[in-house]
Amino acid sequence: MRNSPVLYVVACGGRSAAQLVDHLPDWQADGWRTCVIATPMGTNFIDREKLQQVSGHVVRFAYKQPDEPDALPPADAVVIAPATFNTINKMVSGNSDTLALGILNEAIGLGLPMVAVPTPNAALARHPAFPASVATLRSWGIQVMFDPRRFPLPTPNMGPPAADLFPWEALRTELVAIRGRLP
Repeated sequence: MRNSPVLYVVACGGRSAAQLVDHLPDWQADGWRTCVIATPMGTNFIDREKLQQVSGHVVRFAYKQPDEPDALPPADAVVIAPATFNTINKMVSGNSDTLALGILNEAIGLGLPMVAVPTPNAALARHPAFPASVATLRSWGIQVMFDPRRFPLPTPNMGPPAADLFPWEALRTELVAIRGRLP
């Protein structure tokens, strides 16, 4: 496992982030070492202790001090699961006001393989900025798993059932494909 490629998993503030701990073992079985980075809002939806136990790495959510060593090995690929409306739009603007966004922006600059799985509610998905941001990310070579016909979106204020709409199996298929292209 030590020589396996490293997958950074960025968890944003969405209900499906709570399910992430159930999927890390699958990705590890597929040959990834997993490291979780959460947005500040993402920390409200995840169990950091469980994710740390499963991943074997501390869950990062804040910038470190300049003289502190990196707690995580360098990434070979990145997944944003779930990716919120806010994070998708901020990525396009180059905003790095959180550790997660800073890592995502650096990954874009490094040309790392990246999969984003946006899960805005149906109303936010129709906001004019969102489709433009998705198109921009795709033009940069980022795999954006956003197709409301294939992956239904939650309605506003849907509550806990919204988490069950997340396309975990389709995401695993994408990650297996990326893993197959890495040395």
